[in-house]
Amino acid sequence: MNIAMVLANAAKAFGDRPAVCLGSETIHSYAQLLQRSAALGEALRSRGFASGSRVGVFLSNRPEYFEILFGAWFAGLAVAPINAKLHPKELAYIIDNCAASVLFTDIEGGLSPPGNVIDVDGDDYRRMLATAPCDYRPASAAPEDIAWLFYTSGTTGYPKGAMLTHRNLYNMTMSFLADIGPVDETDAALYPAPLSHGAGLLALAHLVRGAANVVPESGGFQPDEIVDLVNRFPGSSFFAAPTMVNRLVASPSMANLKVQNLDHIFYGGAPMYVEDLKRALSALGPRLWQAYGQGESPCTISYLPTHMHLDNGDGRLDDRLSSVGIPRTGVSVRVVDAKGNDMPPGENGEVIVAGDVVMAGYWSNPSATAQALRDGWLWTGDVGTFDAHGFLYLKDRSKDVIISGGSNIYPREVEEVLLRHPAVAEACVIGRRHPDWGEEVVAFVASSAPVTAEELDAFCIEHIARFKRPKAYRFLPNLPKSNYGKILKTEIRKLIESETAA
Repeated sequence: MNIAMVLANAAKAFGDRPAVCLGSETIHSYAQLLQRSAALGEALRSRGFASGSRVGVFLSNRPEYFEILFGAWFAGLAVAPINAKLHPKELAYIIDNCAASVLFTDIEGGLSPPGNVIDVDGDDYRRMLATAPCDYRPASAAPEDIAWLFYTSGTTGYPKGAMLTHRNLYNMTMSFLADIGPVDETDAALYPAPLSHGAGLLALAHLVRGAANVVPESGGFQPDEIVDLVNRFPGSSFFAAPTMVNRLVASPSMANLKVQNLDHIFYGGAPMYVEDLKRALSALGPRLWQAYGQGESPCTISYLPTHMHLDNGDGRLDDRLSSVGIPRTGVSVRVVDAKGNDMPPGENGEVIVAGDVVMAGYWSNPSATAQALRDGWLWTGDVGTFDAHGFLYLKDRSKDVIISGGSNIYPREVEEVLLRHPAVAEACVIGRRHPDWGEEVVAFVASSAPVTAEELDAFCIEHIARFKRPKAYRFLPNLPKSNYGKILKTEIRKLIESETAA
């Protein structure tokens, strides 16, 4: 059940089709990608790495990413892709944690056991690619063997390696193809988001169908470059964090976009607020496709397909847009209390998930595994609720809920209101200790036009219960974000803590 068979089969059916492109230039056909991956696999086997050994991949987005992933799988090894923007200490922790046998990198300062760092721009890598493969079939792998160690962002502590098996990756891919609609060899997947995370995982669904996989020459997200690539490749799609969608819609280059070439934007990884969605839909039309997932259940918990982003006359459009949709194909999703009892529609609880896409556990972390996986269910740590129509709504991470005067306040609800104000570009709401109420609500705001705390306070009172409104506002030029575009509440909390200490 080796996931590398995705490429082996695609190369038979689509051998001459473009597999990997750098900008508008085709770098490898499917037949060439198979040959290079099989050569890397043979070279890795010849170096004596035991089946299941971990292969670190510390690369910026570039065409070699695909052949390294499949090369490792051809050899029967597991990949540990690592965000190329991590600090060397963070990289060192992951390499040590997973005991990587080898590290592929293009970044100076990459760490690994001595002698096992392979520079993808160096002679050793070229020699590996020149290896004559004995077979174009990947090594045998059991469905439960680890294929991908997905390291969490570590924003609240050391990152944990979610063990994704070959079965997990197959089921993630099949669920994508079942839910998002047809993908074929005339389509193109663009990769402005890091291949080390969701974008790389979703590549499997495009590779299995023979689509072109296009790495921007910049290696990242530049709105004008994405517009040029969409114009060049009909049937384009790409994974994007909500901040990327917002930047694209606000870019002057949108005036040049051949929107008919854009099949869809697959967005997720952080909340996409209703007002932002409406702006994007106005600019792009019905080409937005939302997914809610975690590294532990990769990209696959619930979804809101393109047609559900549209007004069908039922009066519930805003509700749908504020949801994360309905359960994905192949997974079961529940909202439960602390004892695992199902909560009725409209009542909040923790979101739990079951299915063949759920991870096997955390690498070398049995206590975290036992906490996350209970009785066959992944406990996500997210607070949510189902409505009577089966749509799932996320409130917040359980640790982010603000308890003030005995009442639960969900930051996302307050953020949604603040973002409806025309002067608010970004908003983040957290709790601050209060001697009488336990916690009070504080809003951090980046504005696009002059606005006062008094104006925002009055605006909030118009739209939500008085007790939920922020008791204090802090204005910043931009809110701190992770490399994936998520607002870092940990950094926001440090600002509050520094105020308290002062």
